[in-house]
Amino acid sequence: LPALTVTLIILALAVGSFGIGTGEFAIMGLLPDVAGTFDVSNATAGHVISAYAFGVVVGAPVIAVIGARFRRRDLLLVLMGVFAAGNLASAAAPSFHSFMLFRFLSGLPHGAYFGVAALVAASMVPVNKRTQAVGKVMLGLTVSTLIGTPLAAFFGQILNWQFMFVAVGVTGLLTVGLIAAFLPRDKAPKGVNALTELGALQRKQVWLTLGIAATGFCGMFAVFTYISPIVTDVARLNVGMVPVYMAIFGAGMIVGNLFGAKLADLSLMRTIGWSLVLYFGVLVALSLTAHNPVLLGLCCFLIGCSFVVGPALQTRLMDVAGDAQTLAAALNHSAFNAANALGAWLGGVAIAAGLGWTSTGWVGAVLALAGIGIFVWSLT
Repeated sequence: LPALTVTLIILALAVGSFGIGTGEFAIMGLLPDVAGTFDVSNATAGHVISAYAFGVVVGAPVIAVIGARFRRRDLLLVLMGVFAAGNLASAAAPSFHSFMLFRFLSGLPHGAYFGVAALVAASMVPVNKRTQAVGKVMLGLTVSTLIGTPLAAFFGQILNWQFMFVAVGVTGLLTVGLIAAFLPRDKAPKGVNALTELGALQRKQVWLTLGIAATGFCGMFAVFTYISPIVTDVARLNVGMVPVYMAIFGAGMIVGNLFGAKLADLSLMRTIGWSLVLYFGVLVALSLTAHNPVLLGLCCFLIGCSFVVGPALQTRLMDVAGDAQTLAAALNHSAFNAANALGAWLGGVAIAAGLGWTSTGWVGAVLALAGIGIFVWSLT
């Protein structure tokens, strides 16, 4: 394909990942508004985040197996169409229970979309630039943490929280149009079916790679979930500084995504291994220095940079999955959402035990060691 065509296709796929990232994270800043609308507690309103994550974990493998025989272009169009419909329906939900259902349905296409989009992007470039292509698709997700999420939350608070879901739904429809316009029709994969895709689950290296994602990066989510009290209660800063530190974290994700993808194309396994080691060190440093606003900002940036491993693990799964490319690629996002749930839960356990807000860093560091152990195991 011509270079311009490849660029436009990757841009279209990145717009989809931007919409997904915005829809997933912006709701965190609007939970009190949701709670007020449906007359439920903030804690109950938080269940909608779990509903979405559950949709991601369930949808990724199921859709990947069912859709393995479909043309990738058609599958991407359907997935983003369902995502758009789920978000528009979320904006019009008449009750809290229906809202939770629509958030679950919105999460179903998440992992499969990223998995198929990564396969499409990697197939259009030379082998030594695969991870960079995957990183450009995932750039939409990282940019959403810096721009999309704060803007959606800001306008959602000024207008109403439903506006955010309408905006995300429209972004999904825009993505459908861009993919339809720029991605050429492809042929359905030959010799691929549900059984060949499920064959990925028989491969030791697939499980080990998913294990690295599911355990090694819980700390990112543990810290991110509780960043507000860390900024206000530990660093003693005004609550207005919370978005600033979240933006610093988002900037780190963008830098890690861009430069990490280039490093991974030079040496995939070294990039994964050293990232885990450095990530462990940063989490320890955060636990010890979070009271200092400058050092806290630096640690937030470096924790965001650990997203370098996102595209690298995606490429690693392509290498070890054999014929089961779609399922393995989609499962990467199930693993990261498992890390999201596990990190937030274990961080909450440590805080509830009276260990303080900075204990989330220690929780992440211990889990990073587990990820390092699984990585070393994968080398044997």
